[in-house]
Amino acid sequence: MADPRKPAVFRLDPEPPAAPEAEAKAAPKERRAASKAVVIADAPDAFAPPPQPQERTQDPVLAGRRGLSRWARLFWSAFIGLLGMAVGLWFWRLIDDLFRTSVYAGWVGLALLALAGLALVVLAAREARGLLRLEAVTELREAAEKAAAADDGAAAKAVVARLIALQAKDPGTAAARERMESVMGDIVDGRGLLTLAERSLMHPRDELAKAAIAAAAKRVSVVTAISPRALVDILFVAAQSVMLTRRIADIYGARPGTLGFLRLSRRILGHLAITGGVAISDSVLSQLVGHGLAARLSAKLGEGVLNGLLSARVGLAAIAACRPLPFLAGEEPKLQDVAGEILSNPLGRDA
Repeated sequence: MADPRKPAVFRLDPEPPAAPEAEAKAAPKERRAASKAVVIADAPDAFAPPPQPQERTQDPVLAGRRGLSRWARLFWSAFIGLLGMAVGLWFWRLIDDLFRTSVYAGWVGLALLALAGLALVVLAAREARGLLRLEAVTELREAAEKAAAADDGAAAKAVVARLIALQAKDPGTAAARERMESVMGDIVDGRGLLTLAERSLMHPRDELAKAAIAAAAKRVSVVTAISPRALVDILFVAAQSVMLTRRIADIYGARPGTLGFLRLSRRILGHLAITGGVAISDSVLSQLVGHGLAARLSAKLGEGVLNGLLSARVGLAAIAACRPLPFLAGEEPKLQDVAGEILSNPLGRDA
């Protein structure tokens, strides 16, 4: 009975060089047979685990974030503690002076202080909830990128469930959320499930965000083109950027508070620094508008177009920072998609 053996690799060592006389006597047929080598390789293991895909590079905006150093945290902790003690001592002296003046004035002051403290606690809770919501959106996007890269069905289902919970209070996505909940158990492909969730839950949000960016860019271009003062331009552009950022955050479910908005603004500025903003120069405007049109525009109208383009870039950066899912089913919106109208019709005149 033959002994079964596992296929193995046999490497045929080259034969030693033959003598000139033996090589001359060898037949051509034998030389051709000796020159051929047969290699028996291992058969592929059908039960071996598939190769794992390489992990995707983290978003440079998120990767560039660094926390405070140990000494910086110690300084701010001590400073905030000292500031809190100073404020508490001031209020204590104020209430004590009110009681010395009149008992009724002291109780009224104490009641007002209690109401102010309660309002402060509620505001702090809202700020903390806004920060947690913003961090949840960021973590959800990172988890979706990993699940899509690995095509992990279980991880994708967890991401979609978290996305549905994030949009639970949005009545505009109620029908889409119901459809996703009904088909989640039938889809085992992780990337396919995320793509379906993006098309059902994110594409309507994307359209709203692009419309908001286009409207803000148009307003900025028109107002800065006709405003007589540069200070008015700066204030209006800043105000529109703040309103646009908050609007996009609300569209995607982030809804940050004051502290969350500051953190979101930091991410947007980092995204603009990495991807590059719109350079304020006539040559760049000529490339965007085309055919040397910037040379025929007035200087004020050119400034309006550039300010509108800058506002559009801020909006696109806000989408990149607030969108809870990566772009899987389509391409990320470009500047031409949201600012095409101000390039073709800077003053917003009706055709």
